[in-house]
Amino acid sequence: MCELTSIILFIVTNHLSDRKSEIYKMKFRKATKNDIVKIVDMIADDNLGKTRENFQIPLPIEYLNAFENIDADQNQELIVVENETHEIIGTLQLSFIQYLTYQGGIRAQIETVRIRKDQRGRGIGKKMFEWAINRAKKRNAHLLQLTTDKKRPDAIKFYEALGFKASHEGMKIHF
Repeated sequence: MCELTSIILFIVTNHLSDRKSEIYKMKFRKATKNDIVKIVDMIADDNLGKTRENFQIPLPIEYLNAFENIDADQNQELIVVENETHEIIGTLQLSFIQYLTYQGGIRAQIETVRIRKDQRGRGIGKKMFEWAINRAKKRNAHLLQLTTDKKRPDAIKFYEALGFKASHEGMKIHF
C-alpha cells in the first residue's frame, strides 16, 4: 500500500432501518483517472452541485485536465473512499498550503467532501474527517480549514460538531 492508502474499521448503526449495528470497512486511497467519473457524479449529486457541475458521459475534458493537474501536484491529495466490496462511496480533496505566517507554517484545506447518496447517515463523513485530520497532522499542518456554503446549514452543524469553529468571515469573487 502506498503512503496514502489506509483501511479503517468502525461500527455503523443504521438509523434508517431495523438492521442491527454492523462492522464497516473503509479503504482510503489516492484517486486515479479511472475514478473521476464516480467522483464527479458525487460532486454533482446535491442541490448546489447540480447547478454548477456538468456531469455527463463522457465527462467534459475540463474534469480530466483538472485531475491531471491535481495528480501532478505534491501538495494536492484527491482521495476516494471504498467500501468492503471496493465500491467508491466517498471522496475528499486535501490541499497543503505553505505560507510565511506561523513561522513558515503549513495549512491544510479540505474541499469537495462527498458521500454517495445511498451511504449517507451512517457515520462515514465523520470517519472521513477523522482520517483527513490525521493526514493533515502527518503532513505537519498546524490547522485544517474548510469553507462551506451558507446554504448548507446541516453541513455547518456537522462541521461544528467535529470541532470546527467559524473563526473568520470568508469572501469570494467569482469570474
